[in-house]
Amino acid sequence: MRAEAPMNALNDIRSPSGASQVTPQRFRDVLGAFATGVTIMTARGPDGARVGCTASSFNTVSLEPPLVLWSLGLRAASLSAFRATDHFGVSILAEDQRDLALHFARPAEDKFAGIAIREGAHGVPLISGALAHLECRIVARYAGGDHEIMLGEVLDLERRDGAPLVYHRGGFHGLRGL
Repeated sequence: MRAEAPMNALNDIRSPSGASQVTPQRFRDVLGAFATGVTIMTARGPDGARVGCTASSFNTVSLEPPLVLWSLGLRAASLSAFRATDHFGVSILAEDQRDLALHFARPAEDKFAGIAIREGAHGVPLISGALAHLECRIVARYAGGDHEIMLGEVLDLERRDGAPLVYHRGGFHGLRGL
C-alpha cells in the first residue's frame, strides 16, 4: 500500500491561493533539496586545448547500451568546445575534492594549470584522485531551455573506493556532512 502525502504537503511550494510560484530562484531553492553527486566534465577542443567544467547535472540513462547525460549552460565559455568534439570525460569527485569542484566552476584562462590529470584512452583529460572516471562518445545533443543536454555512450570506465562529494542546498558536502 502506497502512503499518500498529506494535502498540505504542497504548501511549501505553492502560494496560499494554490497558484504555482515557479520562478528561477524558487525552482533552484526547491531542487536544492535533491542531493546530487559532483562531476568535472572534460573534453578537448578542436585545437586540442583541454576544457572542463563542474556539473551536478549528470545522470545515468540506460544500462543496455550504457548511456549517461549531462547538461551545460548555453552561456558557458566551454560550450563551443564541447559542441566541437565527439568525446567527453566524466570525473566523479571524491569528498576531499571540493576545491577542484569550485575551481572548475569558475572562469579561468587555463583551468588545468597545476591540476593533476591523466589522459584517457579516448583522448579526454581525467581528474586524478576522482572516485570514478567515464569516457563517453556523444550520441545526441538536445535543446533544454537555457542548457544543452548531451547524451553519451560510455566507452570506458573505472572506479575506486571512497566517499563522494555531493551538492545539496547550494553547497558541497561529504556524505557525513548532510
